[in-house]
Amino acid sequence: MRNVLSAALAALCLLAGPAFGQGAYPDKPVKVLVGANPGGGTDVIARMLAEKFAESLKQPFVVENRPGASNTIAADLTAKAPADGHTLLVATNTGQAIAPHLLKLGYDPLKQLQPVGLIVVVPNVLVVSPKVAAKDVKELVAAAKAKPGDFKYASSGVGSTQHIAGEAFDQAAGIKTLHVPYKGSSQAHLDLLSGEVQMMFDTTSSAMAQIKSGKFRPLAVLSPTRLPELPNVPTIAEAGYPAAEMTTWYGLYVTGGTPKPVVDKLHAELMRVLKLPDVQARLKSLGGEPGAMTVEQFTDMNKKEYDHFGKLIKTANIKAD
Repeated sequence: MRNVLSAALAALCLLAGPAFGQGAYPDKPVKVLVGANPGGGTDVIARMLAEKFAESLKQPFVVENRPGASNTIAADLTAKAPADGHTLLVATNTGQAIAPHLLKLGYDPLKQLQPVGLIVVVPNVLVVSPKVAAKDVKELVAAAKAKPGDFKYASSGVGSTQHIAGEAFDQAAGIKTLHVPYKGSSQAHLDLLSGEVQMMFDTTSSAMAQIKSGKFRPLAVLSPTRLPELPNVPTIAEAGYPAAEMTTWYGLYVTGGTPKPVVDKLHAELMRVLKLPDVQARLKSLGGEPGAMTVEQFTDMNKKEYDHFGKLIKTANIKAD
């Protein structure tokens, strides 16, 4: 009798396997949600990953842009999707660690979104409009002090790393600039080029093309060291304002409660893709460092970043505009 029961249980486990994503995943097209407009850094990275995932996993990975609310609209949709791994989120510390402390959300980012892996870490960079005369940070600060409130800085939204970096820079430099939030970097770029806003603390992944084409003038990178891609651009610490250092990380997430075999399969695929020579070259051209964390390490980092920015926002008394 015991042998019969054991055989029956084994058969049930075999039947249940595909249902929990152990062999069949993905068995239909996968949505990859992005909380910003097409053309921005998050979108560029998401589309690169989607292409590679589709090639190896033999299903379409379709990028959907759901911009707004500091990337939290896309995160909300992912948090409330079926927990089967067929809805992915490419997110940044903007939506995962900063915005939750500034905006009222309809989901819990720590409980309803499951980290899969760190994609890349990129520094932010202070760029100015071609219509701004300042050639370095010292001249920019002097111009802003001469016209209090006249200088505007763009960001990809309230609670974005661009927003926080701008607030930190204002405090460190003793100036007052006006924050102008957009639904993504690509929209902000248009107003920066026209001179409607004067500066931006953008990610290198978003701004590098405009910098290399000569349309944006970079005054400082917000990383601890200079970038090989921008060797002549000083760090913000070298310019005298180390408190304004800022990096942006991009991570892959699924809906909370997604079976572990699916999470592990996605993580393994992400790690494989990040080691591809063309992907590494692409990320490094954007000033980024590809991720190499386990699921557990990234989950721990996600929580620490959430706590870190929560304390920073409270201490600095940063409010949603």
